[in-house]
Amino acid sequence: MIYWDLFLAFFIPNIIGYGGGPAIIPLIEAEVVGRYGWMTSQAFAETLALGNALPSPIATKMAGYVGYEVAGVGGAFVSIAATVIPSLLLMLGALGLLYRHRESPRVKRMSQWVRPVIAMMMAWLTLGFLLEGINTSGVIHTLIIGIIAAIALIRFKTHPAFVVMGALIYGALLLG
Repeated sequence: MIYWDLFLAFFIPNIIGYGGGPAIIPLIEAEVVGRYGWMTSQAFAETLALGNALPSPIATKMAGYVGYEVAGVGGAFVSIAATVIPSLLLMLGALGLLYRHRESPRVKRMSQWVRPVIAMMMAWLTLGFLLEGINTSGVIHTLIIGIIAAIALIRFKTHPAFVVMGALIYGALLLG
């Protein structure tokens, strides 16, 4: 039964999510933290932060890690398969259909309506992480990390992986 639960926890977000890994993270969090309770919000946030520091798509890293933690190697395999295979098949079918109708005004409008939905989902995820950071680390540490990260990303064009590593080091030295 645990394999079926793992399959559904990653299959559903990957089927209904549009926009790639970062866009479906809130859906995965709803399943992993909310529905099944395999992780706390804090553990999910830490896993996401570490996963973002590593190369490759975030959805498959999250699936592999959560699957392994819940049910070992078999769980990792099921979770990754649920993440990759259905999305690949649907993408191939949808791309063929969209390519055939690429000049259609309806197709163009549909693409424009999806962007705000993804933006709102990302904003909701960010707000959740902000509130979790304030609750666990306090306002001062959260503001310090946020301000330094914003300056590093915007002003100095630092790669996000280095910003995440810096935040992890800050947390290990001052919060650990």
